Amino acid sequence: MMRKEQFEPLAFDISLSDTNSLGQPVGFAVEWKPALCPTHKVLAGRFCRLEPLDGARHAVELFAANALDAEGRNWTYLPYGPFDSLPAYRDWLAKFSGTVDPLFFAVVSNETGRAVGVASYLRIDPANGSIEVGHLNFSPLMQQTPIATEAMWLMMREAFALVFRRYEWKCNALNLPSRTAAQRLGLSFEGVSRQAAVINGSNRDTA
Repeated sequence: MMRKEQFEPLAFDISLSDTNSLGQPVGFAVEWKPALCPTHKVLAGRFCRLEPLDGARHAVELFAANALDAEGRNWTYLPYGPFDSLPAYRDWLAKFSGTVDPLFFAVVSNETGRAVGVASYLRIDPANGSIEVGHLNFSPLMQQTPIATEAMWLMMREAFALVFRRYEWKCNALNLPSRTAAQRLGLSFEGVSRQAAVINGSNRDTA
């Protein structure tokens, strides 16, 4: 059972803000240059590597890995899937292979050399230094393994190396495993946007 206080938003400290000539708080001063955009490159780690998503190359392995989730639990909070056939899944992957926002990666196990999950950057805003991680679909082959942790660490490391100053993880507010994973990785809970979307015919509050 998750304790409620784990998800209480942090208090906003107005004392950190500068003021203008009228005495109004305006935020602290920032010497800012836009961040660099992430690119289609391999992010290599000890347990896995993130390869630019290629529907033709990764579809068979990802479809087989996803099939191990026999009940389809991984798709519950995603706005697409599950896919009934390999051609349907390959067609979906093809739409996002090579896009720059979202920018998709296949998570590949270094041990087996096979793709075991998908992740992406999205809502990439270099001017303000904000980037989001999302479209996370970790097959049973990477859930609760070092691969899952390292894949997220690789994406965070790359984002901050590109000088982004805000790294966002948003999810359905009812998706407690995702919320727990985000906080385990060091992200801070900031609140819930009520009635943010309608997904598969159901209301979505976004944490």
